[in-house]
Amino acid sequence: MEINIIEEKENPLLNRKEIRFECLYEGESTPKVLEVKNKLVAMLDADKDLLVVDKIDQGFGEPRATGYAKIYESAEKLTEIEPEHVIKKNTEASEEEEEE
Repeated sequence: MEINIIEEKENPLLNRKEIRFECLYEGESTPKVLEVKNKLVAMLDADKDLLVVDKIDQGFGEPRATGYAKIYESAEKLTEIEPEHVIKKNTEASEEEEEE
């Protein structure tokens, strides 16, 4: 899987950086949100807890997807702004089990 950053934009009003990316996955299955998140964390040298992959749109019949991610300046802002279901899909299963 290869990820290319298409656009990076600062959003000072919401204290975050917004990222549009393209994901190429020739011969592989469509990447999962957590796989993309981990790759973006490594590429952007970001804190894993502050990066949220909002959506991944697959192209029909193409081994390519585009997506939208956000890096917040603080965990407080992230929980204040992001809906709970988006936060949940960006957390790993082991973390969810510990919370229950």
